[in-house]
Amino acid sequence: MLKQMYVGAARGVRSGLDRAGLIEPWDRWAARSRAGHWSRSLLAVYDLDDLARLDVPWWTYDSVGKVERLLASRSAPRVLEWGSGSSTLWLAKRSAEVRSIEHDTDWAAQLGPRLPSNVELVCVPPAPATGRPGEVRSHKKGFEGLDFAEYVAAAGQFDGAFDVVVVDGRAREACLPVALDRLAPDGVVVLDNVDRARYRDAVTALGGAVEVDWTRGLTPTLPYPTRTALVRKRPARR
Repeated sequence: MLKQMYVGAARGVRSGLDRAGLIEPWDRWAARSRAGHWSRSLLAVYDLDDLARLDVPWWTYDSVGKVERLLASRSAPRVLEWGSGSSTLWLAKRSAEVRSIEHDTDWAAQLGPRLPSNVELVCVPPAPATGRPGEVRSHKKGFEGLDFAEYVAAAGQFDGAFDVVVVDGRAREACLPVALDRLAPDGVVVLDNVDRARYRDAVTALGGAVEVDWTRGLTPTLPYPTRTALVRKRPARR
């Protein structure tokens, strides 16, 4: 209910400002200022087209800058992600190819027509959980009775290694080790929303195999700071 009220209020304010001719100057401010961009993004919450105009994924600004620099340093960067949306559009502008895995068929149908040709979006809906071995459950409320094993395993459809792997969908704890297996040398896994203890625990369980940059700060569309982890494989000792 609170989320719906926030989204409704943001849409109402944006509509009013648009009628008053105030969105365009705000957009110009957003293009040159992080404070302007963040404040403007508050009116774009859950609005895919508005977020696309702002050209930003839904991670901390700190992590966005670091991933952007990494992608710019590669000649033809490849990206894999679980969980599609504004990040997919942002990544597509900065990568040679993006392979995106989505669990929600309705969302995939909305996003699909907006995607450029260098993006391949596959939709892998969860199956009803039956208690059989090998099932992968999500801890998100409303998804507890579903099996995401095929969704996690869908990364196997794509060949090769990836410079950036984004884990921002369902069953993230199960996706994380798969993401690391598909990571190119010196690549990074973006694990979002690590305010949640279960995601931090999943990273901690990897022990010394990884190096983690725990970014925290302003995040587009949100009126409070959040955390995004950038996870790298620790180089093997010689």
